[in-house]
Amino acid sequence: EIHEFILRNWRIVKVATTKAQRKLFFNLRSAKKSLAWLTAEEAQAVADDLGVNVQEVQRMEGRLSSRDLAFDAPVDSDDEDGWQAPQYYLEDQGGDPADAVESEDWRAQSEGRLQEALRNLDERSRDIVARRWLADDKATLHELAAEYGVSAERIRQLEQAAMKKLRTAIAA
Repeated sequence: EIHEFILRNWRIVKVATTKAQRKLFFNLRSAKKSLAWLTAEEAQAVADDLGVNVQEVQRMEGRLSSRDLAFDAPVDSDDEDGWQAPQYYLEDQGGDPADAVESEDWRAQSEGRLQEALRNLDERSRDIVARRWLADDKATLHELAAEYGVSAERIRQLEQAAMKKLRTAIAA
């Protein structure tokens, strides 16, 4: 019970999760005679003594000798090549979600106002605007004039009047 408490509270992130790691956690510090790193022979001796592999001894030694780092630690302004807190290099480069929602909301409202304004136009004006401005394959004034049996100038006038009505309706 005391051992479990020590393991849970030693660091922010768990240090030992397997049985072999727990064995190493409690015995490695006593096996080390100094603050220096274990030599290859010492690591092998500890591994043989505790019945674990050498890589686990080396990993646990690294965990025990390292310290916890703050996620948002202040950056030393004098040290340009030094350590930076993860907050700075893990920063989201994407846009602000609130801006994205606002933009989408604005687009949806604008589209809704346009659709409503188009519904308020007469059939011919709606068709002229749709085919001249909204279609992928845009119709020319002469094509529409031939279809409706009027001059290209009259189509331009109808288009201009319809666009004025649309601008007024959308701006309201």
